[in-house]
Amino acid sequence: MQERHSNRKQYFDEQALTTKKYVIPYLNTLKKIDKNTSVLEIGCGEAGNLKPFLDLGCQRVVGIDLSLGRIENGRKFFSDHPNLANLELIAENIYDSVISEEFDIIISRDVIEHIPNQTKFMARCRDFIKPDGLYFIGFPPWYNPFGGHQQLLKSKLLSKLPYFHIVPRPIYKRILKLFGETDGQIKGMLEIYDTRITIDRLNRILKENNYTVLKKTDYVINPNYETKFGLKPRKQIGLISAIPFIRNFFTTASYYVVQANK
Repeated sequence: MQERHSNRKQYFDEQALTTKKYVIPYLNTLKKIDKNTSVLEIGCGEAGNLKPFLDLGCQRVVGIDLSLGRIENGRKFFSDHPNLANLELIAENIYDSVISEEFDIIISRDVIEHIPNQTKFMARCRDFIKPDGLYFIGFPPWYNPFGGHQQLLKSKLLSKLPYFHIVPRPIYKRILKLFGETDGQIKGMLEIYDTRITIDRLNRILKENNYTVLKKTDYVINPNYETKFGLKPRKQIGLISAIPFIRNFFTTASYYVVQANK
């Protein structure tokens, strides 16, 4: 396990930097983000992705997450922010949410791959998008070298071993046990295994839920990797990027901006 996964403030800062440098400019090509913008992040954790929006003075910045602990951490991290009055962090299930408003921008970055029944999830998200609103989705396709989030494992070998997560589930579970991962860690990794998502599957889910893809980019080097490893983002190009399924093995992140057809 890398330090950033246990040091939540470091993870918060890395999220904020990537969103400021890459996500907001990506969205800005389609919609101007300014003080009149309202933003919702679903699965926000400590809400590092929301900090750049709050820095810009966006009028309404809301984060929702199942984890009360992470929401409380986020409240601490934002406690002295000059635009704190514009921020609301909520610990609850999105399906039970009391939020009744629609937003200009919705974000789910590194979230959808953890969500059970992603078709149901994307249908629910439609309730929070304005007719001209944008929904940014960023995720690592399952078949990429570290699509199983094995970097979270305690085993130094497994945390650096690419592609082993794509073996059949019983074998995967056995490997995790063999290398001494805890029952809780194994449970978490198997949950990711069960909710795994690919580029092609997300495309089908978006179509089923009547979303229009306005912009899409596959990266062979994830924009996150600049803050983590000092690597510059690289877009997926060439023949591989055009081949369904195969491209998942070489794409470390996919960025989408979609719009819900009302």
